[in-house]
Amino acid sequence: MSELDAYRDLRSPEELEAALRRIGAERYHIHHPFHRLLHSGRCTKGQVQAWALNRYVYQSRIPMKDASLMGRCPDRELRRHWLVRILDHDGFGEEEGGIERWLRLCEGLGLSRDYVMSEEGALPATKFAVEAYVRFVREQSLLEAVASSLTELFAPAIHEERIPGLLKNYPFVTEEMVAYFRKRLDQAPRDAGFALEWVKKHADTPEKRFLVCKALIFKCDVLWAQLDALHHAYVLGGGIPRGAFVPEDHVEKARAA
Repeated sequence: MSELDAYRDLRSPEELEAALRRIGAERYHIHHPFHRLLHSGRCTKGQVQAWALNRYVYQSRIPMKDASLMGRCPDRELRRHWLVRILDHDGFGEEEGGIERWLRLCEGLGLSRDYVMSEEGALPATKFAVEAYVRFVREQSLLEAVASSLTELFAPAIHEERIPGLLKNYPFVTEEMVAYFRKRLDQAPRDAGFALEWVKKHADTPEKRFLVCKALIFKCDVLWAQLDALHHAYVLGGGIPRGAFVPEDHVEKARAA
């Protein structure tokens, strides 16, 4: 019996929710070794920089994947709720968005805004994983696209761990630099709550509930794969691909060796 077989015959919305929460408990990237290092203060500044720079690629694509979802959505109420996600990340009027807050984090870490936005230094695996997510939302069913956002059910836990971990353990991290994560403490539960109720309502057969579970597993894999690439290149010494970001402390360590 495969692990997926446990999700093939879910008989109610309540069973679906329980299954989704189990998937998050087991697969969410809060458990990744890189996050264990990051949150406990065991990363070098260069490794923190590499994480922020690569994560920008993902952050920048969130409103793009959300726009592609809305562009094929016949459900007016869903569009009304989903639009807020784009404004949260891109900003609206005088209100800055999450992407701007993430760029301030990168600048605070000593990275050039233009360099980060160019994505020139991002790992190939980061780009491939993020593109796979955008393509999934664009091409799969609307139900699966919405379900793939449900990692936000588990986001508050990672932010509640990350904010004090970064501020306590890294003297170069300031309160302003963690503004993105503080904002998501309110935004993520709002978004996840709506998406969860929507999929519970529209996944009205065991087959559809199975698709919802697989979509969440896929999204967890996307997030995990990005950290795998970071961990391999910048922690385990697996090699930084040509053209990707090379931290100053990495260069100094190589010279001293």
